[in-house]
Amino acid sequence: MSIKKHLPNALTLLNLFAGLCALIHAFNGNYAEAFSLVCLGIFFDFWDGFLARALEAQSPIGLQLDSLADMVTSGVVPGLIIYKMLSDIQENQAQYTLTEETYYMGVVPYLGFLITLGSCYRLANFNVDERQTDSFIGLPTPANALWICSLPIILEETGGNGFIFEFLSNPFVLVIAALLSTFLLNAEIPLFSLKMKSFTWEKSKIQIVFLSLAVVMLAILQFLAIPLIILMYVLVSVVNNKFLSKG
Repeated sequence: MSIKKHLPNALTLLNLFAGLCALIHAFNGNYAEAFSLVCLGIFFDFWDGFLARALEAQSPIGLQLDSLADMVTSGVVPGLIIYKMLSDIQENQAQYTLTEETYYMGVVPYLGFLITLGSCYRLANFNVDERQTDSFIGLPTPANALWICSLPIILEETGGNGFIFEFLSNPFVLVIAALLSTFLLNAEIPLFSLKMKSFTWEKSKIQIVFLSLAVVMLAILQFLAIPLIILMYVLVSVVNNKFLSKG
């Protein structure tokens, strides 16, 4: 096999390396660096598939490597981030500090790893689900990782006060976020593909409108826009599915 046939797998391994580095930063509380490395891993994840198709280098081992790398970058990292956020709350907020009477609440941070378990099941299911060739059923793991990894950065940017700070400093909110994330990953919700097969308005209007709104939201709201964009993606897909079923 020529060298070019190995290039897609090399990008996949770079995705894995970015995920491993993100894990270290997340564990140390360097959430902005972790987020950047997750984005870098997702970048490699996109281009390894593109390169494999362009070079006609698609292979069973490439498929398995892709899922294994995504499991770390888009599965383990977001789970660890929710674990760390919940642990920090128990350590720094007096009303949630563990005592001899509330020692059992020490299991709460581990609920963050529901995201990791949900990501694992979603990736395995994706590999065998023949319905997900041109679109997705359930939220893709990279999109899920982005909104989860953005939460501690949004929290830091509040400056320690305001509604958003109080909201994201609430452990019940973070547990609900973990449960919602796990649900969306594996929900039977068809989501439209962001890949535009044609740049004509008639064939790609939903992608053009969505991406345009996403860019505007990012410019105005910055990191706060990320979870809102993911929510919009799901809601637009649901509405679009309703119109298609009526058509």
